[in-house]
Amino acid sequence: MQAIMETAFDAVYLITVLTLGIRMIRQPGAARQFHLFGWMAVVLGAGDAFHLVPRAWALCTTGLENYAVALGLGKAITSVTMTVFYVLLYYVWRQRYRVQGQKSLTGTVYLLAGLRILLCLMPQNRWLEADAPLSWGIYRNIPFALLGLLMIVLFYRSARAQQDRAFRWIWLTIVLSFAFYIPVVLWADVVPMIGMLMIPKTCAYVWTVLIGYTAMKRETP
Repeated sequence: MQAIMETAFDAVYLITVLTLGIRMIRQPGAARQFHLFGWMAVVLGAGDAFHLVPRAWALCTTGLENYAVALGLGKAITSVTMTVFYVLLYYVWRQRYRVQGQKSLTGTVYLLAGLRILLCLMPQNRWLEADAPLSWGIYRNIPFALLGLLMIVLFYRSARAQQDRAFRWIWLTIVLSFAFYIPVVLWADVVPMIGMLMIPKTCAYVWTVLIGYTAMKRETP
């Protein structure tokens, strides 16, 4: 039952975000922010596919324990693409609110993203092993969480200051995604049921994409 339900959920998720992302990229006359949003959605879906497709195959065949290498490699790729997702989100913020300059802020975004990717590439993560160390899971997620926190603050302040109803909940989708993700990082290996929090975490990202897609439809002539 888990294999069927989880695979169906992941398939709907991937098809949804990739379809919406491609439509945003190809939308004639759409503002640059929405093209960026589309690429953001495609990076999200494509990156997650590297982990979710092998996971679905494992669940439907001989089990997760027999696909440690494929699953670990998928997690590593997803960790990098999720970082790119937030960098693109930063540029969506700049485009939507017509932000100029702010070189120190941009530098901070790239510093956190670069540090996150560097930590993800370290061999100590032991991505391809079934018993990857928790400590490195925490290390690599510290700059990622700080990057997410920065996006929360930026979107919350800007949407509120400019009374941007279309993007008023972007900050909340990020809060929810991290609220569901952090317990998985910390305790899923000890309490496997905590891994179920990845479902609402995924829904939060779908909400993010839907916000961008809905705004594009409303604002594109």
